[in-house]
Amino acid sequence: MTHDVDNDPYLWLEDVTGAEALAWVRNRNAEALDRFAGTGRFGLLRNGILQVLDSDEKIPYVNRRGEYRYNFWRDATNPKGLWRRTTLEEYRKDQPEWDVLLDLDKLAEDEGENWVWAGAQVLRPEYRHTLIQLSRGGADATVVREFDLETRTFVTENAFTLAEAKTMVDWIDVDTLFVGSDFGPGTLTASGYPRTTRLWRRGTKIADAELIFEGKAEDVGVWTFHDDTVGFERDFIQRMVDFYTSELYLRSENGELTKIDVPDDATASTHREWLLIDLRSDWTVGDTTHPSGSLLATKLASFIDGDRTLQRLFTPDEHTSLAGHSWTRNHLFLNKLHDVTSQLSVLTPGENGWTEEPLAGVPPMSTATVGGTDSDLDDEYELHVQSFVRPATFALGRIGDGPAEVLKQLPEFFDVEGLDVSQHFATSDDGTKIPYFQVTPPGAQPEGGWPTLLDGYGGFEVPREPTYSGSDGRSWLIRGGAYVLANIRGGGEYGPAWHEAGRGHNRHKVFEDFAAVARDLVTRGVTVAARLGIEGGSNGGLLTTVMLTRYPELFGAVVSQVPLTDMRRYSKLLAGASWVAEYGDPDDPEDWAYLATYSPYHQASADRSYPPILLTTSTRDDRVHPGHARKLAARLRELGHEVHYYENIEGGHGGAADNKQSAFMNALAFEFLWQKLGGS
Repeated sequence: MTHDVDNDPYLWLEDVTGAEALAWVRNRNAEALDRFAGTGRFGLLRNGILQVLDSDEKIPYVNRRGEYRYNFWRDATNPKGLWRRTTLEEYRKDQPEWDVLLDLDKLAEDEGENWVWAGAQVLRPEYRHTLIQLSRGGADATVVREFDLETRTFVTENAFTLAEAKTMVDWIDVDTLFVGSDFGPGTLTASGYPRTTRLWRRGTKIADAELIFEGKAEDVGVWTFHDDTVGFERDFIQRMVDFYTSELYLRSENGELTKIDVPDDATASTHREWLLIDLRSDWTVGDTTHPSGSLLATKLASFIDGDRTLQRLFTPDEHTSLAGHSWTRNHLFLNKLHDVTSQLSVLTPGENGWTEEPLAGVPPMSTATVGGTDSDLDDEYELHVQSFVRPATFALGRIGDGPAEVLKQLPEFFDVEGLDVSQHFATSDDGTKIPYFQVTPPGAQPEGGWPTLLDGYGGFEVPREPTYSGSDGRSWLIRGGAYVLANIRGGGEYGPAWHEAGRGHNRHKVFEDFAAVARDLVTRGVTVAARLGIEGGSNGGLLTTVMLTRYPELFGAVVSQVPLTDMRRYSKLLAGASWVAEYGDPDDPEDWAYLATYSPYHQASADRSYPPILLTTSTRDDRVHPGHARKLAARLRELGHEVHYYENIEGGHGGAADNKQSAFMNALAFEFLWQKLGGS
């Protein structure tokens, strides 16, 4: 370790809006702009990406609420966006007629605020009363304002309105809400999320809302939600102890709490009379052990009464995991991954147990998701399918009515002819086979291999699957670059066990897996180290900065977006305390001894040659503190390495607040990579 952890010379860069820190940011931004944004190629890249993001041919994805389909839409004319709705009959048309409910650009202009849409909750069954959440500049923290869908105005008299905070809110009825928010000292957890949940009645002050549950300061947070399914109305409180363990309580009308007695690291969910249990570890019930990654079903009422008769609906194997599930009124969809390719099936409960049928129509090496549109009403479902070279399709079906009807399809934003998609397996240091997808451009392989972009994440049980990106296709593939997606441990590609293999003190395996894929690409002749670039954001930003400091000889360029880099202080910055279950506790000597072996900010050294790196972040990121990127950039500059830095003032954890900013940030990354990897 080369950095004195007790004497941090760049602690001042954690002052997000401090004058000295922002002056440093402006200077670094100016340098990056001068180096990469002044070329004609950068302008072409940015404009090409913006055309994709602003295209009128994008799929207007919708949510079903009553008789309408709701959509939030951004384009060149409406950069902040329109909240709008239409009927299914209209939606089937090539050019639907939309009913605009809220113009966010006009609202932002009228109020002098940089509002970013953060979602809306519409109260059933009237579908009139709405809670809209708005973020300033794209931060996670939002304001909550009540909106009337009949008058198309914000409610002003006796309205439900909440100041900016990381708020949990849910309708109970037209005059009552569940609320978790910042109520003053002691009401937020160390992670910055609600520690308490309260019942707020219309016409009363939020300060007088009735306290109904309080978690602990060291918890991640407390969430409360109301199930408004007709005939099954009930309330639940969830206490998130850490990122992977929680307690779920059923709350009676008189406020009595009944704990749903499943393993604390399992996820319990309900639908009508059913209780589903997703297992993260083995669970022995009676004489039966249900393996980690299984999905179990039982009747909620019977389970609460002590009956432990469980039906296993899904059992993982070496190649197959459960990526998710979703109900229609009478059926359950399973979204599975088989060697990181989607498989879909529909399950139906009956008097003699459950039956399962496959749902066809998923091509090889594709990603598909299926789910009910309103599980309280009927068996209508949505089907989404895409791949690296297949633009996304949006289909609507009804179980029992034959194949789903394709209603919308994304156009081809780049020419896919001649692109080759394949899957390969690298061997990590401990012998584990690591899958990765490879997309290579048409034509003969150039001498020395293609400029290649290797992408990865490897954390929080998040799987990375094949997806279609018009921006990446235009900016990289059709220019002659190869793209690779690594499915490393720490993610969810093979279920909880794949994640556990890279969590905590197993983190080194994540980095070894990524390095193994890099070496395999060179061994197979796809590229050479000097032409191999890597990119990752958030936890993926930690991955890429560790690659910089631990395996610099394997890469020609590094892009790290909204990264974690200081593993000594991460748990004290913004939402960082919520990730201790993922990485370990730096205040624990044993954990810190391990974290110190890879913390990029502390491992940076003048004694090794590093490839050039571009670090990007957002001043408004209130999830991963911008100080992580700032401090590593400053440290690398001090040590004499080539480092470029750009910080967007807006954008939150996503790095950009609108399409123009997204296009700019993506173009900056691609121009940096193209220059450094010798693209033609």
